[in-house]
Amino acid sequence: MKSTLNKIFTWSMVAFIVISVAILVWGFSVGFEYKDNLPVDVLLAWGYIMIGIALAAVIVVGLIVGAINNPKSLIKTGIVLVGVALIALLAYLVAPGTPAIGTDIESDASTLKLTDTILYLTYFAGIVAILSIVAGEIRLAISNRKA
Repeated sequence: MKSTLNKIFTWSMVAFIVISVAILVWGFSVGFEYKDNLPVDVLLAWGYIMIGIALAAVIVVGLIVGAINNPKSLIKTGIVLVGVALIALLAYLVAPGTPAIGTDIESDASTLKLTDTILYLTYFAGIVAILSIVAGEIRLAISNRKA
């Protein structure tokens, strides 16, 4: 069973890479301004699809493997998912949704609110990543000093 799953994941990854390269080559060959920026729209849509597939795979496979190996881990996973949803909700509630300065592009209020939410989530993820790196290095330095 494990070998079959590895083959499925490997060939799926190869298929996604081939599709990605084909879309990219098509975009460069016709020019990215072709038919009112159609290649850019296709690339963005494909990127969203890839992110969705990756998120679904991580969550679904993580839940299945967690349930098989340790059924109690589902509670921890549920707590983490609720925590992430709360952080996203908090970012949405705090996001001002004000228009960008120095641009003439008109956007509706919901688009501006969503854009600000995504920016806040990106800032939060970057700060958490930097703090994790610093904390990991400090922990490593302390554990190496004791040895």
